[in-house]
Amino acid sequence: MAGTIIVTGASSGIGRATAEAFLNAGWTVGLVARRESLLQEVAGGRDGAVVLAADVTDPDAVDAAFASFTDKVGRLDVLFNNAGIFTPAAPIDEVPVAAWQQALGVNLTGMFLCARKAFALMRRQDPQGGRIINNGSISAQSPREGAVCYTTTKHAITGLTKSISLDGRPFDIACGQIDIGNARTELLEGIAARAVADGHEPPPTMDVSHAADAVLHMAGLPLSANVQFMTVMATKMPFIGRG
Repeated sequence: MAGTIIVTGASSGIGRATAEAFLNAGWTVGLVARRESLLQEVAGGRDGAVVLAADVTDPDAVDAAFASFTDKVGRLDVLFNNAGIFTPAAPIDEVPVAAWQQALGVNLTGMFLCARKAFALMRRQDPQGGRIINNGSISAQSPREGAVCYTTTKHAITGLTKSISLDGRPFDIACGQIDIGNARTELLEGIAARAVADGHEPPPTMDVSHAADAVLHMAGLPLSANVQFMTVMATKMPFIGRG
């Protein structure tokens, strides 16, 4: 089943891989990120790609991007709420307050703003309903060392997912969360490089396409079915039993 989807953080990493997977599957894809030039690269001139340059921390920019998408394509079937940042690793007493606020702005407020707008569109469109898929990350369940900002915001996404799931029931709006562990992206390459520099083995990884395929599966379900929580990760990463 092909439909319409907005992917945030679509210019790189998991967001880009997911956007490309949906385009290849015949979906109409709204590409949201700050840098239009990178979004144009992802779009590659394909008819199904709609470039929506916007900062997810800006409520007006989010509203305008989502409205532009639905004006062009008619409706929004799915939101992949993915945009996020990882601030420099440090113990809590060494974390600048500005880094905390930046992580809250993108990873939590940005995801709230996008979910809020998607929910409003899905509630009022005809036929009513749609699906919101939040990117929680493995850190929504278990932290890495020195990652208080990222971990706190990703734990909060689980609460956001549960609340949207409950509030969406009367309107045929399903909400699920995907927790992805060690998909090979630019972000993970940086983490791996730091690990090696500190004398550790590089972490086990998986191809990012497996994360994209998992999102595609979640999005393709009928609204009568929902993947509430999914964890997809590199098999040998130290998640079970870590802490």
